[in-house]
Amino acid sequence: MKYDSVILDIDGTIWNTTEIVSEAWNEAIKTYFPQVPLVSSKILQQQFGKTMKVIADNLFTALSDDEKNFLMKKCCEMEQKYLHNNVKDLTYPGVIEGIQKLSEQIPVFIVSNCQDGYIEVVIEKNGISEYITDFECYGKTGLDKSENIKLIIKRNNLMASVYVGDTKGDEEACKAAGIPFIWASYGFGLSSDFIGKLDSFEDIFLLIN
Repeated sequence: MKYDSVILDIDGTIWNTTEIVSEAWNEAIKTYFPQVPLVSSKILQQQFGKTMKVIADNLFTALSDDEKNFLMKKCCEMEQKYLHNNVKDLTYPGVIEGIQKLSEQIPVFIVSNCQDGYIEVVIEKNGISEYITDFECYGKTGLDKSENIKLIIKRNNLMASVYVGDTKGDEEACKAAGIPFIWASYGFGLSSDFIGKLDSFEDIFLLIN
């Protein structure tokens, strides 16, 4: 085994929630700040992976900082509600089975730039709690992805981690954290510097063994 742990991104790696999330965010936008342009799943795919502050700055440009924070909070609350009520399978093919199989070989972790509580929804909705050893996010620590990766590594005494994500931001976070990056090419973004490429999640077993 090349690695002692795999750390996973969420959006664009485990699942694609952008259609449902755009509906949730648009409800919040129309309710609180109808002057703000509505979002689409395509717009969110370009934003997911960034911190919530950066997303708010990018999408809610006409608002003050306090208004951006308020609207993002309401968007996240509405998003949680929509995801809790969702009954569709939003995961990419083979991901849940792959996580289960992976966890039988090495510990699996999650690090995301998402809001606090989002990872718990992902775990609950997909029934993967027994397969995830630990997780961390921007919404809980206020730290960017590279620092949260370092936290997971330190907290769990990891020596040879690898991160799986789908965007340039994930690639750059791995460089900053000093760990290898595997690019999930089926996701939202692009990468030019990675140790391996996943055309589907199952390809990971060709790279870690």
